[in-house]
Amino acid sequence: MQSSPASPAAVAEISPSWTTTSAAKLNHELAARYGESERRRIQRGLDQVARFWRADDGDAATFEGFVRANFAGNQAMLDTIFNRLERMLEQLGGHMHEINREFRQQLDLDLGPVLPLDEMIGGYDPAAHVADDFFQNKLAFVVLLNFPLTTLEQRLKDGPSWSRRQWAEVRLAQSFSKRIPADVNLGIAQAEAQTGQYISEYNIWMHHLLDSRSQRLFPPKMRLLSHWSLRDEIKASYADASNGLAKQRMIQQVMERIVTQTIPALVINNPALDWNPFTNQVTAAAVQDSDAAAANPSDAREPDTRYAMLQKTFFASRKADPYSPTAPTLIARRFDENREIPEARIQAMLEQVVTSPLVPQVARLIESRLKRPLEPFDIWYSGLRPGSQYSEAQLDEMVAKKYLTPQAYQQDIPNLLMKLGFSSERAQYLASNIVVDPARGAGHAMGAEMRGEKAHLRTRVEKEGMDYKSFNVAAHEMGHNVEQTFSLNQVDYVLLKGVPNTAFTEAFAFVFQSRDLELLGLPAPDAKSEAEKTLNDFWAT
Repeated sequence: MQSSPASPAAVAEISPSWTTTSAAKLNHELAARYGESERRRIQRGLDQVARFWRADDGDAATFEGFVRANFAGNQAMLDTIFNRLERMLEQLGGHMHEINREFRQQLDLDLGPVLPLDEMIGGYDPAAHVADDFFQNKLAFVVLLNFPLTTLEQRLKDGPSWSRRQWAEVRLAQSFSKRIPADVNLGIAQAEAQTGQYISEYNIWMHHLLDSRSQRLFPPKMRLLSHWSLRDEIKASYADASNGLAKQRMIQQVMERIVTQTIPALVINNPALDWNPFTNQVTAAAVQDSDAAAANPSDAREPDTRYAMLQKTFFASRKADPYSPTAPTLIARRFDENREIPEARIQAMLEQVVTSPLVPQVARLIESRLKRPLEPFDIWYSGLRPGSQYSEAQLDEMVAKKYLTPQAYQQDIPNLLMKLGFSSERAQYLASNIVVDPARGAGHAMGAEMRGEKAHLRTRVEKEGMDYKSFNVAAHEMGHNVEQTFSLNQVDYVLLKGVPNTAFTEAFAFVFQSRDLELLGLPAPDAKSEAEKTLNDFWAT
């Protein structure tokens, strides 16, 4: 087992003691030069620079000379510095993002086998050294000297009264709120690439699952990714009156085998073997629905790879803790920096939902419809969402006929967006900023980082064409792409690209996804179905 990271005191270098004396002298000197009204801003900048300044950044004379040369003593100079930094960071971030996307192509997209070389390329982060370099050449200190670092508490309290320019300055400073060494950033990127690759290849060939009577409950060629696609198949099986419950129980057993790491290693992404997930017996495939070569059966379990991956990402992320003084754990960084919602608020929201008296009422309603007690997988009960008179197989056929390739979906995006209510002109604009790629995994949206770059929509497309599950995912990711296009290309400051937190972009995505049947040209839900959708959303929450 790897050793845990050293304590913050052992890793993070402390600012030299002389910075306090130098800062006090400079505060007096700069206030005399630029006016007493600037003293508070001067003190803030000096404190921020001193917090991150290390002995190897220079001695007291270097520190003082840097501050004198780079403090913006009037608004005109502050505007100049802001405008140049914003443009420079957009170009840097945008091109780094492009490189990262290209380097991960073989891992993220269904472009053939993945070689060890591809994992090395995908694990390389071209931006890993940027923050480190900017502290070394002191560009980061220019930002910290002139623009404010803030806490989440401050942003929530004072943010409503800030101008958009003030918010842009806050976002600029946030880019340098941590001084994480390049090797730590690179280690995090490598761990994320390896775990992402592991998950994107974790498929179960459903036609090769056998029940106690050696029956096959799922159709040929069905390949489902853990756990998203397995979950979606549970949802779809509620419409199967004859075998739906048996399918759901089998999928639950598959999931439990994965989580407990008792799944036979050879059945993962392998259509050459049959597997009974209840007895864990593995046999040579008695049917063929792929061109996979024959394999010798073995029920030897998968090693603890899943948990080794989790441990690897944990240790990699933990090494950043000592260099992030305002958010010293990954959990804190997720809440305070990425989501910008206090952890206590999220906990209160979850408790409010799960303790609601409506939970048992809705549960009883679902039990009455299922005519049986609820089972664990019924957390994904989908019978309250607007339904369709079409079966999953019929929907698969409709989708495959329309979208045999990713390019076919790409060409239809303007039409899909107009069905969602966008004008023809707006739909064409959005479609011109979205590229569709064949995903190796379930699918995701990858936004752009600079104007002129396109957002990427990734969804899985099999040789026989896209199926309904992938179409449903594509509708969701298209919602993200629309948000990404608007919130990059139509904002006044590129530093304000994106949305306040995950909830906003997910709102776009789920609105699009909820109208997937309409996108296929099927009737819109009636008023009763729309009313039940509220119950569905509550149960899903």
